Formats: sequence, C-alpha cells, structure tokens
Amino acid sequence: MTAISDETPAPRADAPARDLERSLRANLDGEVRFDDYTRHLFSRDASMYAITPLGVVFPRHADDVRAAVAAAAEHGVPLLPRGAGTSLAGQTTGSGLVIDLSRHMNRIVELDPDGRTALVEPGVVQDQLNRAAAPHGLMFGPDTSTSNRATIGGMIGNNSAGSGSLRYGMTIDHVRALDVVLSDATTTRLGPVTEEERLRRADATTLEGRLYRDLPALVRDNADAITDGFPRFWRRAGGYRLDRLAREDTPFDLAKFVVGSEGTLVVATQALVGLVPKPARTVIAVGHFTSVAGAIGATEDALSCDPAAVELMDRTILDLSRQKIEYASLGSILHGAPEALLFVSFTGDDDSELRGKLQKLVALWDRHGHGYHTLQAVTAAEQSALLKVRKSSLGLLMAASEGTKRPLAFVEDTAVDPAHLAEYTRRFKKVLNRHGLTAGFYGHCSVGCLHVRPFLDLTDPRQQQTMRAVAEEVKDLVAEYGGVNSSEHGDGLARSEFNRELFGPDLYEAMRQVKRVFDPENRLNPGKIVDAPALTDHLRDPALPPAPALRTRLDFEVVGGMRGAADRCMNIGLCRKADAGAMCPSYMATKNEEDSTRGRAGALVKALSEPDPKRALGDERLHEVLDLCLMCKACKSECPLGVDMASLKAEALSHHHDLHGVPLRSRVFGAIRLLNRLGSATAPLSNLPGRALVLRRLMGRRLGIAAARPLPRFVRRNLVRWFRGHDRADGGARPMGPVTWLADSFTTYTEPEIGRAAVELLERAGWDVRLESGGCCGRSSLSKGLLDDARDKASDLAHRLARTAPPGSPVVGCEPSCVMTLRDEHRALLPDDTTVQDIADRVRQVEELLTEALDDGRLRLRTDSWLRGRKLLYHGHCHQKAEVGTAATVALLSRIPGAEVVELDAGCCGMAGSFGFESEHYGLSMTVGGDRLFPAIAAEPAETVLVASGVSCRQQIFHGTERTAWHPVQLIREALDITGR
Repeated sequence: MTAISDETPAPRADAPARDLERSLRANLDGEVRFDDYTRHLFSRDASMYAITPLGVVFPRHADDVRAAVAAAAEHGVPLLPRGAGTSLAGQTTGSGLVIDLSRHMNRIVELDPDGRTALVEPGVVQDQLNRAAAPHGLMFGPDTSTSNRATIGGMIGNNSAGSGSLRYGMTIDHVRALDVVLSDATTTRLGPVTEEERLRRADATTLEGRLYRDLPALVRDNADAITDGFPRFWRRAGGYRLDRLAREDTPFDLAKFVVGSEGTLVVATQALVGLVPKPARTVIAVGHFTSVAGAIGATEDALSCDPAAVELMDRTILDLSRQKIEYASLGSILHGAPEALLFVSFTGDDDSELRGKLQKLVALWDRHGHGYHTLQAVTAAEQSALLKVRKSSLGLLMAASEGTKRPLAFVEDTAVDPAHLAEYTRRFKKVLNRHGLTAGFYGHCSVGCLHVRPFLDLTDPRQQQTMRAVAEEVKDLVAEYGGVNSSEHGDGLARSEFNRELFGPDLYEAMRQVKRVFDPENRLNPGKIVDAPALTDHLRDPALPPAPALRTRLDFEVVGGMRGAADRCMNIGLCRKADAGAMCPSYMATKNEEDSTRGRAGALVKALSEPDPKRALGDERLHEVLDLCLMCKACKSECPLGVDMASLKAEALSHHHDLHGVPLRSRVFGAIRLLNRLGSATAPLSNLPGRALVLRRLMGRRLGIAAARPLPRFVRRNLVRWFRGHDRADGGARPMGPVTWLADSFTTYTEPEIGRAAVELLERAGWDVRLESGGCCGRSSLSKGLLDDARDKASDLAHRLARTAPPGSPVVGCEPSCVMTLRDEHRALLPDDTTVQDIADRVRQVEELLTEALDDGRLRLRTDSWLRGRKLLYHGHCHQKAEVGTAATVALLSRIPGAEVVELDAGCCGMAGSFGFESEHYGLSMTVGGDRLFPAIAAEPAETVLVASGVSCRQQIFHGTERTAWHPVQLIREALDITGR
C-alpha cells in the first residue's frame, strides 16, 4: 500500500496551493495534508453544509499553529480552526486551510484542584477533562450531549452550554484566560485586565495594542445599539459579545469576549478554564406525557423544584431508540407508549434533600394533572439507559433519514424564556404544519431551548425554498418573544445571514467593525457571524452528483445503494469517542480523522461519486483510509445512523481485487477452514512453524504474518472426530428435538473442548444435536473482500443446512463471528435466496438455549462449584454486540450459583480475526487491546475468572496479559450438576 508522504507535496494543479503546502511542510512539526481525500473529509462537519478546503494541518503545539497562521497570511489564504468537527451550523467548513487542533493538541497541561482551574489545550475532550477532575470532586460545568467527543476549543468557539446550563451557565462563564494566535500570527494571552493594564497594552503599536485601543472606543460609540440590540434572553450564542465588554461591573476581558466567535477573531492554543464542584448524587424524574405540549406545560412545576436540568424528548426519538440494540433497554423501563418524556434531574450531595425534591415534583404533577406516570430513577443503574438515550437524541433523530431526506439543523437552536415556551412551541408547530413538514422535538425546557429539526430533502430546489421560508418565519417568531436565534450551537452558515436583521443595522455594523479590528485582512474563518453567504449556499446534498451506477456484490438496503449506505453518515462524530463502547477502535488508537467511521464513510462517498466509481474503488489512497478498519461492526450498532463500515469495506476490497488482483495473503486467510482442517490432520507436526523462529520469519517475509503473534495450536482430535465417537450425555432422551451445531472453522480444530462442552450441555438439556462440519460460513473470505467466494460458501452452507437440519429447527454455534455471519452477511450476499433467509431466521445463540434449559430445570448447576464466590469478568465479541447484544450471554453466566458477573466495557480487543496476525497491523492491534482491555484485566486479581465468547478475543487476551479466558459454555459445563438434569 502506498502511503502519503509527509515530505512530498500531494499532486495539485494550482501553484499557490503547492507553494503553501511546501511552506507548511518546511515550518510545521505536525502533519500536512493536501490530498483530495483529506480535503474531502474536512469539507464537512455535522451540519448540512460542505466546502472543500485547500488543505489540512495537524499542529503538534502552539508554535505549529503560529507557523500555520503565518504561512496562510503570507500566501493570502483564509484559515479556520477545527476541533471535533461536530458543529451543527457549518462553523468548521471553509475554503481555506483547516487547522485540526484535536489530533495532537489534546493535553491537560495542569489541573489545580485548590484553585478549581484547569489549563488545557484546545483538543482536550470534555469527558477527558471531567475524568481528570473527578478524583478531586470537580468537573467542567457546561454539559453537552456530545461530551464524549466535543473539544474544549470547539466549546469555546461555539459558546456551548448543554443540559446543565440552568445551573452552570455557558462556556463563556467558565473561561478564565486564553492563549491565542492573532490574525497576524503574533501571540498573546487574553484575560481580565485592570484599566491600568489595558492602557499599558493599548500603547503598543501591534495588533494586540490595537485591540486594547479600538475596542473600548467601539463599545462607547455604540452604547445605545448594544443596550437595545441584544435579545433580552440570557442564553445567547450568536454574534460578538459586545454586551460583555460594555459591562461596568467586570474588568475588561477579551478572553470572554472571543468565546462564541467561531474562530473568526483568534485561534486559541491553550485555555485556562474554571471547574465547579461535582455533585455526589443525581436523581431523575421521568414524566410520561400524551403530547409534547403536555410535557412542556409541566415544565413550570419542574422549575419550581430547583432542578439541575429539565429535558424533553418526543416520541419520534423514543421509537427510534427501540430499534437500536444499543438503546433498546430504555423500552423495558417505560410505561405505556408516551408521546413525550420530560427528564427532570436534581443534583447535589444530600440524598434526602434530593429525594425530597423528587417527591415534591411528583406530588405537584399529580395535583396539577401533568402526565400519566412518573418514573423515579435514583440509582446509577436505573439512570443508565435513560441518560444514554437522552445524550443520543441527535443521532437517533438522524437515523430516521431516508436517502437525502434528513432532519436538518437550521431552526434547531432557538430559545425563549421558559414562561413562553408552551405558546412559542405551539406557534412553531403551526409554522411547520403550514409548510407540510414533520420534525423531531427534543432539548432543554429548563432554559427554553428546543432542538427542532424538520425533515427536508435539499436536493429538491423547492425544499430549499421551504427551508428558507421556515427559517425566516421562525426567526421572526423568536424575536417576537424576545428570544434568541442561536442559543448554544452558534451562527455558522445556517444563521449568520440573519444577524443584521436580528441585531439591527447599528449593532451589526459594530460587529463588522469588531471583525475588522481583530482580522483586517478577513483571513480567520470568513463568512461566519458577519458578511455571511445565504443560508442556502454551500449545501452538502445538492452538491453531490447523482450516484453513478455500480453493481455491488452485497445488497445495501438503503436509498442510493452503496453510496447511500456511506452517505447516511451525517458526521455527528460519535465514532470519535474514546472511553466507552467499541466504535471506533482504530480512531481510539490513532486520533486520526480518517481512521474514524465517519472519515471512512466520507472517503467512500467521494469515491462513489466519481464518474467511474468502480475504478475509484481501486484507488490506493482510498484503501489507505480503509486499511485500519478492523471490521469489528461496532459502528453498525453504536453509530445511531447504523453506518456498516465492515460491509462497505468488504465491498470496496472486492472492487480493489477486481482491478489489482487478490494478494496471496488474502487468499490464504480466505481459505482458513481448509488450512485449519489440514493443520488438525497433521498435528502435532503442523504446530512446529509456530515455534520455529526461522519459519516464522519466512512467514513474515512471504505472507506478512507478524512473527511476534503466537499462532493457534492445532488439535488432532478435533471436534468432528470427537463427535463421531462420543456417547450421548443424556443416554438418548431427546424431548427438545433436533438442533444443529455449526462446527466453525476455528474452535473446531484449535479449541474443540468448547464445542464438546456445548454439545454435552445441549444433549443433557434434551436436544438431539447434529453436527454440521462440511461447510464454511465465509467469514474469513468476507473480511478479505473475497465476496464471490463468500457467496459460494454461504449458498453451500445454507443449502447443506436445509438438507440436514429439519425444518424450523435451530442452528447454533460457539463462535459469534461465524454464527452472526449467517444472520447478517448471508442475507446481504444472497437477498433473493429463500433458503438463506430461512436459515438466517433459525439461527439462535447457544446461550439462549442453555438459559432456557436451566430455567426449565432440564439442566441444573451445582451450588458448590469452584466458581462460587468468584468474579466472572466477561468481554463480549464485537460482532455479537453489533447484531444481537450480549444480554443472552450475561444472563447465562448469571445463572451460575454464587458467581458475580461483570461485563467489561473495554471496546474491541484489537485482534479482529486475521487483522492482528498481519505484520503491518500488529502494532495497532496491540495498541487497541492495550487501551482499555489489557489494563482492565491487569487490575483484576488472579482469582477473577476471565470470560470471552470470541476465539480472537481469547487469543488477544492471552497474548496481551498471559491470562486464559474461558468460553461461557465451558463455565456452565464446569458448574453442571451431573447427578441429574
């Protein structure tokens, strides 16, 4: 694979771009990228806009930022700073040089618990800061729903707020000082200064001196406009905060002034932020309502009880959450089918006081007839599912997209005084109804902010006109109530156009003067806040050409085929999280945008929009972007939009093979069942290559298999041989009927004891076990893009099972990746084959059958097994999590008497089948495992029993920790009471 060199400029046609690129490479320690794929990935954020930048830099330190600003100024190129790229209004899209501050500049420089401050670089993620502050009983006050990927720099750029703003205000209230690069590439620290200090700085003949001279005069000259022009409501994230400079009760403070300026005034390289005490306890009341209006009407009672937050979620989002494995647990705790939920949170240190507030609210709602049920969640376990869905409202709503008809952010950030919210919302809905639009409603009732996202298809010019009409009507409506058009998401491209009208001509002109004072050449993120393009310029979806025809081997069941499947990504950036779930393991390791799910999806959209998409899928740069995808499938369940990168990569690989041929190593791994069968037949001789250094080196040279990775050990008496001669464990009783055991390509030949344990358990449970060992599911072929081979294997196995397994009988196995392939990829490979569909419907998890047998009394477990009193630490398989979840396995393990079952949230193990065996991927594989999994295991005493469903997971755990993990069925067999069923 050919990598982009950091020393060689990417081929570009225009000389100015090449000159800028050379200058940047000569002066920055960080990476410089001007290739078309990188530019495309950074053309988008989480908004409805797309503007292709000239190039992207990834600074490593403040000097790199200064050098980038200087180079851009020298070459007359605009620039924009960028954090996580999750802006909803288009703030981080622009035509110049993008400065990605998230990849390297993400250090917490200092945390001062006594002073309750933290000195951080702009790429520090909100949750990262909160984890560091938590041991000291502190946290960062603003609490965004995107806290697991939102950077502090981005929050400063937007003046973000979140659910806790009723108590903690906005980001502007927590910024103490900022180290910044000014538009002329000079640096300074901004913060509160005395009048004497301001005058001293104003004497300098520099751009900084001009700021301290001109801005006070500008404030004085526009005092009336500032007093009259700003909306009265406090929760403001639009325009430049001249009202802050005009305050006489606080020092002159340019740090707070530039908060919310969206990178148009300065580029921050370090921030001193204040921290607040972290409440020890949280209790939540969840009101169930028959209408959104009813929920909003109950807000006044909630506010009278001194809550920390009051959040709304409508049925649209609730219904979508029930369709996702990741969020399905919410449905089990709700009562009935509410049209809306109102989450009222109370936080503090006194448990009795919090419970008292909770009971007061319940009583008020009962007395006033608000809602039909109130769920009280007082423990972390009770709150987990609630908070998970609430924080994912945006992504869940986006999941309702159909092709290019999406819930769009353009009127989603208005806020009015909560006293007017009910009436305002009724009139807002009338606007939508008048234009024939549907929308999802969620947001912060406690501060009068609702995120309303109408569904529109902007590829239709008439829908663009509708969007403008709605935006103008809503803008007028919010002004009528004294509210704000931008309350936490900023102006960006979506709302800046209306600022002249919203603030009035005098105040708007003062804001334009602010821009000229800070940025005389208009280089810093131009076109945001002032002098902006129209709302309907630079729209993402209309700019894409129609998807050219492409015949695919997998069936992509979405509008637009393969490109539609990739283009479902709306860049909300959940794949950039680093501390929970499995998505996206390679991004967690590299912090490189192109190694995230959205980065890969964006790259595929670019390739699939080319005139010849088949040839574009063979592009080596595209496959460099796709290369580090472990195909763990976590994105299929954890991405709210269900972007299935594993399938997309498999399809892309197949087209790459069409153009460039199939590598020898891919052929070898694709034939893994044959190789494992031969290895078992020739054991123990076949195990010698794993121990002979010279042979390992040869495998490394010829096949690219990492010498450091232990090879599986083949067992001569494999599962097939054992099954042929084994005696039935139950003496012949078969009341449950037939079940087919899928003898997978891995454990059958390397860990046959797992299959033996499962077969014995099933037979004791009354099943007539039949072994299917003649076919392969094609999992390994899929992972290597050998889709024609995978299709043949899928068809062969499905029809073999149809012949040998009685109709309706279940098919089970112990290797999740193989079993889940029958349920998922076989359908996509052969969508019209009814036999394949029938077999897929019959696949069950062996854990389900065994749990049913234990609950029915057909199996019994000893109360005195060696597992009693032990902690079982369970690591689930990524494919299992993605397709069906791990609940069945946890339930089975929980049946072991006296054992404590703890499910790890440690992400992907990093092995990912053949990925971890490959020389070029071995290091990343171990980095992924070493992120959370290995440390979690290392923290456990030797008495803890490790459990893992997947063969790759068990291999990786042993290699990374030198500890053995059991398969769940082995532990059930260990605890089995063999004196009776």
